[in-house]
Amino acid sequence: MSKREVDIAVISDVHLGTYGCHAKELLKYLKSIKPKMLVLNGDIIDIWQFSKRYWPETHMKVVRKLMKFVVEGVPVYYLTGNHDELLRKFADMHMGAFHLQNKLVIELDGKKAWFFHGDIFDVTMQHSKWLAKLGAVGYDTLILINSFTNWFLELLGRDKMSFSKKIKAAFKDAVKFINKFESTAAELAVENGYQYVICGHIHQPEMRTVTTDEGSVMYLNSGDWVENLTALEYSNKEWKIFKYDHKDFEKDEVEEGELSDSEDLHSKLDINTLLQKIKLEIV
Repeated sequence: MSKREVDIAVISDVHLGTYGCHAKELLKYLKSIKPKMLVLNGDIIDIWQFSKRYWPETHMKVVRKLMKFVVEGVPVYYLTGNHDELLRKFADMHMGAFHLQNKLVIELDGKKAWFFHGDIFDVTMQHSKWLAKLGAVGYDTLILINSFTNWFLELLGRDKMSFSKKIKAAFKDAVKFINKFESTAAELAVENGYQYVICGHIHQPEMRTVTTDEGSVMYLNSGDWVENLTALEYSNKEWKIFKYDHKDFEKDEVEEGELSDSEDLHSKLDINTLLQKIKLEIV
């Protein structure tokens, strides 16, 4: 399958290591593009829930694919989020084409773009982290129940449904939080002279211009790979939201080889060593 060339691809909130992660779909997406730069905007590996020891082969394949981008010389920026905040102690680490940072500011065709996860705007994260972690476990459980429900609905020929989206829509406070998150990010971006502000965290894909008293900025959110299966792409001086649709990948069911046997074995050893270190840090 021919790969689409994109200047920048942005993904966030993948939550590798949880039941809700759509790693198989993400892998197909990553194989379908040829980015000049890849931004992983937080919560890629869900270290909060890593102790469950849930790590399917498809999740490992995503990590290998990301490593392959690095080996090929594609600049990969891993920006830390709240679920992978453990990595923040290693921020500003650069290894070849791989960069581990808390935020990223670059110039895109004469305009400044500010990338960061966005959890700094979450009051729960700042003052009640234990409550946020409890909510993460509940969310993952809800997603697991939702997947079984959708499997049953498909057998009946019914449309799928999202429990979490219905719950969010039912509570005005959730809508208020999203609106506040977006407006706060936009206001800070304008104050700092940025024309783009790119976040994740709230699992809500969005692309719109926000106008404040001080000016305007384009606010973008890459969504997630738990429910929305979305990414942001920048090409030809324009941003767009990519939405995964399985129909677009039906002809690509047979996976292409990612690495040679020796490279694959070497990457497995490196990744397993990395994951073991993460587990020791958690303990």
